[in-house]
Amino acid sequence: MKRLLLATLAVGALALAACQPASKTDPAEGYGTDPKLPEAKAGGLPVVNARQAVGWAAGAAPKPAAGLKVARFADGLDHPRWLYALPNGDILVSESNSPPREGKGIQAMVAKNMMKKAGAGVPSANRITLLRDADGDGVAEMKVPFITGLNSPSGMVLVGEQLFVANTDSLMVFDYAPGVTKIAGPGRKIADLPATGSNGHWARNVIAKSDGSKLYVAVGSSSNIADEGLEVEKERAAILEMNLDGSGRRVFASGLRNPNGMAWEPVTGQLWTAVNERDMIGHDTPPDYMTVVRDGGFYGWPWSYWGQNVDARVEPANPAMVAKALKPSYALGAHTASLGIHFYSGALLPEAWRGGVFVAQHGSWNRDPPSGYRVIYVPFVAGNPTGAPVEVLGGFLNGKNEAQGRPVAVIEDRLGGLLVSDDVGNVIWRVTPG
Repeated sequence: MKRLLLATLAVGALALAACQPASKTDPAEGYGTDPKLPEAKAGGLPVVNARQAVGWAAGAAPKPAAGLKVARFADGLDHPRWLYALPNGDILVSESNSPPREGKGIQAMVAKNMMKKAGAGVPSANRITLLRDADGDGVAEMKVPFITGLNSPSGMVLVGEQLFVANTDSLMVFDYAPGVTKIAGPGRKIADLPATGSNGHWARNVIAKSDGSKLYVAVGSSSNIADEGLEVEKERAAILEMNLDGSGRRVFASGLRNPNGMAWEPVTGQLWTAVNERDMIGHDTPPDYMTVVRDGGFYGWPWSYWGQNVDARVEPANPAMVAKALKPSYALGAHTASLGIHFYSGALLPEAWRGGVFVAQHGSWNRDPPSGYRVIYVPFVAGNPTGAPVEVLGGFLNGKNEAQGRPVAVIEDRLGGLLVSDDVGNVIWRVTPG
């Protein structure tokens, strides 16, 4: 009877939340170096507007920008998330999803139902798969399990002959030899990673310093605004720096609610990341963002957003930390769930798509109308973002606003084609000149 009552309350909460008035704000106002920040609207039921995941019909595909075309590089995958290009041209993809969660109560039940609707309710495959396009025709003719038995893996990076893989709770290293199609050894754990609390933001990414001397690991917060207490959030909402053996570990930057994609900007050599901001203060506040990551920088979470805009819900208040909060570099729209970022270095795509950054926007579950569900390009000049974003791939939502796909990561292959993982469509898309 108790379970039935909880389920009824959860369904009722979803129905009431769905009835909240839709936003009438132009989503474009939430982009750029100086976005508009509508007044926060705390209290009441959260907006719940997850788009039903339906996948792609036969022959269907996202819609590319003018002058581009898109095709399937690989399909039949199991919730493909992060991508990594090996030096020999092989592509690694982490087939992964959230680990089992211990959350209880109505909030956890609503979250579980929402994830299932959005296509994230499937068990994690817990593997990395190798894709090989040996003949260079833009289609991977080989698809084989590369590493298995992982724990909700995400990011990967190769340093010399060491392949580092970020599980949700650990950083692993595997011996790698060029051209191999399977890692035979068990791997070694070099560091435990925080998986504390409800572990709401479970995905971890890893990137190496350009000289190969350091690793940087992105770890999202456990909760929305430290709802489970700050002790649970130790070394979370942060980017950690460590040596290749896990020693010398420190918090490189903090106050980043849920950092995901990381990339080195080629002109300045600075580290950038994409961050998903907090929920439940309105359709349009605050924006997700990408930012240059300063050594020792603090970016506001949980006490403030977009610099020093105070989140009055967080108690106790902390004016001293708010005063330290850095303003991010570029807003990416409210609730767009911007994940992968990639600074394009190839020469295959037309000139208009060179010199800037591509961003995969996984799409909102808590904005009406929905936002994201696309891949965008942001121009850069002299190492800094400039101007409005341009849509590269759209059409992930169909005419019924159902999710045919959701983009996660974006990289380029050895020929300069753009690869985009799609964890609802279970496809890796390839974008080339059209």
